[in-house]
Amino acid sequence: MLARVDDRGDRLVVVNMNGARRGALSPDLYAAIAEAMEQAADPRIRAVILSSEGGFFCAGGDLNVLIERRQLSEAERREKVDLLHDLIRAIRACPVPVIAAVEGGAAGAGASLALACDLLVAAEDAKFTAAYVKAGLVPDAGLTSALARMLPRQLAMEMCLLARPVTAARMADLGVVNVLATPGEAETQAHALADALAQGPRGAQGVIRRLVAEAYEASEAQQLDAERDAMARAAGGDEAAEGIAAFLDKRKPRF
Repeated sequence: MLARVDDRGDRLVVVNMNGARRGALSPDLYAAIAEAMEQAADPRIRAVILSSEGGFFCAGGDLNVLIERRQLSEAERREKVDLLHDLIRAIRACPVPVIAAVEGGAAGAGASLALACDLLVAAEDAKFTAAYVKAGLVPDAGLTSALARMLPRQLAMEMCLLARPVTAARMADLGVVNVLATPGEAETQAHALADALAQGPRGAQGVIRRLVAEAYEASEAQQLDAERDAMARAAGGDEAAEGIAAFLDKRKPRF
């Protein structure tokens, strides 16, 4: 088994156990992420953490597997890529925030997985790499979309065309990494974020993450309408009643 899902009560932790291959993608990891995204629908789950064993978050696709795909038709190769893309879609559609805990580094599709998350914790010595070009390949798993939203164009080009890694510290300076952690402590810091999320209103958090995600694609007019509808629903809900009452009573809300 190369991946597992740990149920911690109010959160799920997806553990990439493929340390021998620097956390390279595996069918087990696909299955674990998909399982966690489905289980996150349970009202008791407040966050999902993506982590790893072996000191490296995820090195992306296994080149040995990609070599074997040369024997497939282009249509069959497209289907294989879509399996990976379904994971990105599942992370984006998760009803609760998803946190990446990056140790060592995230390369290729591993970087895509990390950047698809809502919050990102990275060890101070971690690096983010898009080295597809070195193997004569091109980015997938939404990497160019994520980089275009998060980084200056020239830096995205440098990562993809020259395969130059970007340090976690630089990503933090650019606002991509939320927390820089001491090496070995990325998951611990990710749990600290999950602790904070667990104190908040689950429903409102889910709506907020969806609004923010959709804002990158929507026009201002569309986003105004989406926020109007979301606020109208929220204002009549139990979470708002408790949150407003707690604020007026000068106490902590009980969400």
